[in-house]
Amino acid sequence: MRRVVAIIQARLKSTRLPAKVLLDLGGVTVLERCVRRVRRFRQVAEVVIATSDTPGDEIIERVGQRLGLQVIRGSENDVLARYVLAAERTKADVIVRVTSDCPLIDPEVSSLVIDRFLEDHEADYASNVMERRLPRGLDTEVMSAEALLRAHREASDPAEREHVTAHIYRRPQSFKCLSVAPPAVEDLSAHRWTLDTVDDFRFLHAVFSRMGEGADSLSIPQILDVIGDDASLLALNAAVVQKQV
Repeated sequence: MRRVVAIIQARLKSTRLPAKVLLDLGGVTVLERCVRRVRRFRQVAEVVIATSDTPGDEIIERVGQRLGLQVIRGSENDVLARYVLAAERTKADVIVRVTSDCPLIDPEVSSLVIDRFLEDHEADYASNVMERRLPRGLDTEVMSAEALLRAHREASDPAEREHVTAHIYRRPQSFKCLSVAPPAVEDLSAHRWTLDTVDDFRFLHAVFSRMGEGADSLSIPQILDVIGDDASLLALNAAVVQKQV
C-alpha cells in the first residue's frame, strides 16, 4: 500500500494579505480551519505543514506543533524544493497538496481526487482544477513522489519552482494527468471561498459567523444553504481577481 501524505503549505509572507493564515474565523485561525478539514481526508496517513525557514515563520511552526503536526521548514521561494523535502522526511509515496488559505476545503471532494489517483496506477498527477466546476478554495492536487522528484530535477522556471505542480500539469505529454470533476455538481466556479485579499476575509468571516460551531463539518450544499441568495454577502469578494500562475 502506498503511503499518502497531505502537505499543507503555509507562510506568513503574502503579497496581498500578509499573515492571512493566522486571521481569526469564528475563534479559530484560518490555518487550523484548514487542518481540521484535511485531517478528514480518506487514505491519508499523515498531515504535515511545510513552511519556510525564514525567522518570521517560526510562528507557523509553533501553531503546527500546537495542533500536533510535524512541521517541515525549507526554502521560502522554492516551494517545490520545500515539498520534496517534506515528502522525503515523511517517506511519502503519494503527496496531496493543499494550500493553507482554503478554510472550507471539502474532505469528501478532496478524498475523491485521492481515490481516483490511487485507482489509476499509471497516473502521475490528479486534480479537481483542470476542469474548474467547484468554488475556488476547494482545490486539491495529488501526485506521485516520483513525479514530484522529476519536476524538482527538471523545473528551471521560477514560477514552476514557486507553484510546485505547474511543471507537471503544463506537460500532459510527459506526465499522465487526471482531471477529477465531482459527479452531478452544478457549475459553482463563480464562487470564491479562498483567502487572498481583505475582501475575501470579509466574505469568509461573515460566512463562518453564520455557520457557527459546526463550521468544520459542513459540506458544499450546506455552505451554499448558509450563503443562500444573499447578494450583499456574495458581493463582498465578487470583484477579486485571482492571481495568475
